[in-house]
Amino acid sequence: MTAQPGRGAELVRLLLGAPALSHPDCIVFLVSRSAADPDVVSVTEGWTTPEAHRAFFASEPAQALVAALQPLMAGESRYTDEVPVGGKAF
Repeated sequence: MTAQPGRGAELVRLLLGAPALSHPDCIVFLVSRSAADPDVVSVTEGWTTPEAHRAFFASEPAQALVAALQPLMAGESRYTDEVPVGGKAF
């Protein structure tokens, strides 16, 4: 996702406070920034099941986060459906 110009740090702060970080079904939640453009932010999430992900995002805390993120974002975020094949999450 791309933040409004100059608002990348604010976007990152909100994401790092996301309720998914403490949710037991969220096993990976990684926030990254572009080295070339600090307003470009990526989030990689891993959930135990697609149903757990859907249920979480239907919750009030998740909807509140989404609402808080919207004014910071320039355009729509891009969703990709990935299947892990290896690696490491810290």
